[in-house]
Amino acid sequence: MLNFENFSFEDVQKAHQRIAPFVKKTPVLSSQTANQLTAAKLFFKCESFQDTGAFKFRGACNALLQFTAEQKARGVVTFSSGNHAQAIAKAAQKFGMRAVIVMPKDAPEIKVAATRGYGGEVVLYDRYTEDREEIGRQLAHDQGLTLIPPYDHPHVMAGQGTSAKELIEEVGELDYLFVPLGGGGLLSGCATAAKALNPNCIVVGVEPEAGNDGQRSFLSGSIVHIETPNTIADGAQTQHLGLHTFPVIQRYVDDVLTVSDTQLIDAMKFFASRMKLLVEPTGCLGAALAFSGKIAMDNKKVGVIISGGNVDLIRFAKFVQESNG
Repeated sequence: MLNFENFSFEDVQKAHQRIAPFVKKTPVLSSQTANQLTAAKLFFKCESFQDTGAFKFRGACNALLQFTAEQKARGVVTFSSGNHAQAIAKAAQKFGMRAVIVMPKDAPEIKVAATRGYGGEVVLYDRYTEDREEIGRQLAHDQGLTLIPPYDHPHVMAGQGTSAKELIEEVGELDYLFVPLGGGGLLSGCATAAKALNPNCIVVGVEPEAGNDGQRSFLSGSIVHIETPNTIADGAQTQHLGLHTFPVIQRYVDDVLTVSDTQLIDAMKFFASRMKLLVEPTGCLGAALAFSGKIAMDNKKVGVIISGGNVDLIRFAKFVQESNG
């Protein structure tokens, strides 16, 4: 039975036990230069090293491992700009299931190719004129597939929260935790884990400036729907928070802040040049906030979730070139 109403740290704990044999415990890295720039002690949880290159594999495994025999036989459908798509495709391949993935036509080619490489049946749509959720629901209805959305599902949320659980268990209590925010699956899961393990930790969700529906929802107390935002952070081009993620964010998150695309590119350049890490724009949201000076972090211990590293080299080079121009 799905636990929609009473999502708790117990869900994250059970998810961690369930997925442990299948996912990587990703490294936590630090940088003396980053610490000097921020006057803080930063701990980067590098989900860019997770299978499929992003945290999404955690939630995908947790969801698919709870399928019934009939659901496994029929298969799974989802919609995603890329990272959840790859995660569901690979998890389905690992567990012997069919996977149908609805992806936008303008998704990064590296993500589309990887999804197909994991055996996913890709259905393309126009993210600016078509409704991916409706397409997903129709495919589920027509083909008997089980729909696992990219963020608005308790099994997905619980799986994603295991990243913060691992981080805090490894480095100890934090003063702050910065988490990328798109639809809220990662933030809701991480905030739940953080507040259970580290009640005084200040949890901050971070969005691109162009897509601040989460910030507006957080401040207004109700879900705000926006048009697809124009931002390089393709993993955060969501139009609204989820019916299940939003109440958890309201309960456990302390603030939601934004950063610009320019700040994301600066963070990408920092990771590449100083830490030898390839991080996608969405994955840089938390770090960009840390470097922004918006929060005084003197001598504070700060956890930063690097959510993914799936950016192709041509796109990365273009960002860097344009920023230098």
